[in-house]
Amino acid sequence: MLNFVLFGPPGAGKGTQSEKLIEKYQLIHISTGDLFRSHIKNQTALGQKVSALIAEGQLVPDGITIDMLEEEVNKTPDA
Repeated sequence: MLNFVLFGPPGAGKGTQSEKLIEKYQLIHISTGDLFRSHIKNQTALGQKVSALIAEGQLVPDGITIDMLEEEVNKTPDA
């Protein structure tokens, strides 16, 4: 299994670079922002926690982000 993690502030080019890596290496793309929006929209337990934190002006703790990522990765264990 090959994993890449791209870090950077908004507008740094993470999306642009990930598109190139996805195309070249046939990777699966996971965006934490997309995960947050999906969980909030679907009102999952994690999404409700994220909504409450954002409404209070707080950052989402790493533990919640990791839980969302772990759940998403486990959806395609053979990738």
